[in-house]
This record gives sequence, C-alpha cells and structure tokens, in this order.
Amino acid sequence: MKILKIISTNIFIFFLIIIIFEVIFGYWFKSENFGIYMRKERKINWQSKSSFNGKNYEFFYQRNFWGFRGDEFDPKDVNIVFEGGSTGNQRFTPEDLTIVGVLNENFKKKGFDIKIYNASTDGKSVNGYINDFKFWFTKIPHFNPKYVIFYIGINDRFNIFDGRYFLDNKVSEKKISQMKDYIKNNSIIVDKYKMIKNKYFPKNTFAYDINNISLYKNFKYINYWNAIKIHTDLNDSDIILINSFQKKLNELKFLIEKREVEPIFISQLMFDGLKDKNLFLINNELKSFAKKNNYFLIPLDEILVMKKNDYYDIAHTTPQGSKRIAEKIFPILLNFLQKNE
Repeated sequence: MKILKIISTNIFIFFLIIIIFEVIFGYWFKSENFGIYMRKERKINWQSKSSFNGKNYEFFYQRNFWGFRGDEFDPKDVNIVFEGGSTGNQRFTPEDLTIVGVLNENFKKKGFDIKIYNASTDGKSVNGYINDFKFWFTKIPHFNPKYVIFYIGINDRFNIFDGRYFLDNKVSEKKISQMKDYIKNNSIIVDKYKMIKNKYFPKNTFAYDINNISLYKNFKYINYWNAIKIHTDLNDSDIILINSFQKKLNELKFLIEKREVEPIFISQLMFDGLKDKNLFLINNELKSFAKKNNYFLIPLDEILVMKKNDYYDIAHTTPQGSKRIAEKIFPILLNFLQKNE
C-alpha cells in the first residue's frame, strides 16, 4: 500500500508539473490560440520530390507557425497577402517557382521592398477566404495587411465538392478530432516536439510524377473571345451558380471593409482556357462585382493565353505555367502598388 501511495503521489506531481508548465508556456490562454482551426496547415516541413515536364525537383514544403506557406515571419511585417486554393498554394512546386514565389523574386530583382505572403491552402473557395477572415486572421496578433490578393475562379465553379467543409473551414467535423486538434494547437510540449521533428526528422513525401501525357491529347484552347461566343445561353443551373457566387462575394465584401484591407482580384484559367462554362460565368461575375465596388481586378482570363505543358492537370500549373502567369501579373500589380503608395 505504501508503494502504491508513493507511485500515485509521484504520478500526481508529474502531471501537476506538466499542467503548470503548459499553462505558463503553452498557447491555451494567449492571443495566438488557434483553437480547433488550421492545425493541419501549421508547422509543416515536408521533404518533397516532384517531376514536371521531365525535370525533377527536390525541396521542403513548409508552412510556418501562423499557417502561411514559407518561413517564419513577424505578423506586423505583413503588408500583402495572397489568398488562393491549391492553384495558389502549389503544394508540389518549390516555393520559389510558384506564382507567389516568382512575383516576389521579380520585386526583389527590380529593387522593390515588397513581399507577398502566401495564405493559400488546398481546395479553398471564396467561402474559405471568408472563414480565413473570421477564424484564422483574427488569431494572428499584430496582423494588419493593407492588401489581400484574391485568386478566384476554379474552386467556385461548382457548389458541391467532396470534402468542401474541411477545405473551406479548416476544422475537422468529428468532435474527437476537434479535441485532438485543440490540444495539438495549444500544447507547448507538442509544439516543441513538432519543431524538433521538422528540423531533424522531416516527413518524406513520395516522389510525385505529375506529368500528364494524355492531358493535351486532341487539345483545343478556348480563349476569352471564343468563350463569349460559345457560352451564351444561361440555364437554371447557371443562374443558381451565379446567385450563390454573388452572395459569397457580398459576404467577403463585408469582411474586407470591416478589416479595412484593399482587395486585388485575379480571375483564373484552366489548361484549355475557358472551355469550362462555369469558370467563364464565375470570372464574369467576379469582374462585375469588382467594377461595381471599384475594386482593382486583373482579368487574367482576358489578357493571357496559356501554352502546352503549362499545366500538369486541368487546373494546376507546372513551373513553366506559374512563371507565365506571374510574368503577366507582375507589371500590372507593380503599377497598381506604386500608384497606391
């Protein structure tokens, strides 16, 4: 009995020390308490391999403490944020070869002290951008960007999509998973464990060959001017899609004005341009919304024609395609920022 009492006392003291340690050093009661949100998008360092157009790449896919792609930063230094889905995150592309990476490199080469911080996460639509303003950005202290770039189109061209809830909310639907995420987000012990694990034992993601030989078979590109002629009649499904998208944009507008950020909208293209009617409709509605509210918009679907091998699937660009997009965007974006500053 005496031994059991000693053991139980030691166990009690051990857990008491852990609790005190967690309360003092953990994130449970701090402003950067992420709760149940963003756990799978934070503190990531994956050793990755990929292949595009016959060229192999080895790199580390990193997401920092705040959930952004790339290295750690001080939130107060963030002036421009890039919001996108997987087409903005570009999980399988080295960071410097992504659209955001090429834009930042161009700013640096031209001698401008401008950096875009990438908040893109896979699968995110406008609903996801809305939730970012509500549940993610509010948890980052001293985070007050002046500009937010919204890369919109591909993920909003359908209302129903598998996994949409998590992709836009970044929170697990199961209560037990939410409890686990809450602990993982706020425990200082878990935080230090992940820091050591990421530094010395990074996760290896398998070699991913994303060349799609059949993608460009019988290829026909539909540019904006051809799309105008093709996508003329609207059916009931089209009207439902447009009305739903309008509601999402109006909710986003409310949050933009509340946070006092200046939005920059960019429309999107797919590998075959605007063959997809829904993407064409979404882009047109985005342009109407921007014009109505006097928001700056770069109509990428009108000013750029993508080339063969710019995409590895119907929506995601290779480094070649990402560079083409960034090079088209860069002078327009730079001119806008210079005029505003």
